[in-house]
Amino acid sequence: MNQALEYKKLMDFNQYKALTFDCYGTLIDWENGILRVLKPLLLAHNTNLDDNQILELFAEFEAELEKGDYIKYREVLKGVVQKFGEGFDFEPTGDELNLLADSIQDWLPFPDTVKALRALKQKFKLVIISNVDDDLFAFSAKHLQVEFDQIITAEQAKSYKPSLNNFRLAIERIDLPLEQILHVAASVYHDIATAKSLGLSTVWVNRRANQKGGSAVSQPDLEVPDLNTLAVLSSPK
Repeated sequence: MNQALEYKKLMDFNQYKALTFDCYGTLIDWENGILRVLKPLLLAHNTNLDDNQILELFAEFEAELEKGDYIKYREVLKGVVQKFGEGFDFEPTGDELNLLADSIQDWLPFPDTVKALRALKQKFKLVIISNVDDDLFAFSAKHLQVEFDQIITAEQAKSYKPSLNNFRLAIERIDLPLEQILHVAASVYHDIATAKSLGLSTVWVNRRANQKGGSAVSQPDLEVPDLNTLAVLSSPK
């Protein structure tokens, strides 16, 4: 708790009225969701990669597909599977192409997420800014078990983070001064850097602190290891 008190000195949470959240990777454990689909799929096609290799390739393929003209996230995920096939010399079936998108309904929150969101809801408006389709997020919303004040998806913005467009749409809908909005996310690339460039305060939820890939290039205003820590810090007690 001493470390939490030190954190608390760095940020006055009383100035914020709305918390905006990335969803997948921040609230929902998407890495395990991805691996539960891709690992057996690749093994079925005689391709044995470790977890980090799979996640790094997923991120590479996803970013490539999101940079072009807007397509729905379901199509992005199908494209990711197709690119794994191209890279490792197999042709995914129609059912295999849909496996990632169809599995989102089973991706679960991190153990600390729901309790922390319920605590944060007592003090702040809660907003989602997520690179997903409306219908796919609806599955995740059931698992998150809180009512969000605004939900901004890539489908609504017709663009993908780190595009400024997604954040500008969120800011417009929230209708609060920038200094009253705090963005919370696990991805520096998709979220922290862009949010900071627009003048938003940011909290980096560094869930990969003890894993490969757990370092920040763009410095957030605050770094926490999980959402529970943020809930404790923002508590008036």
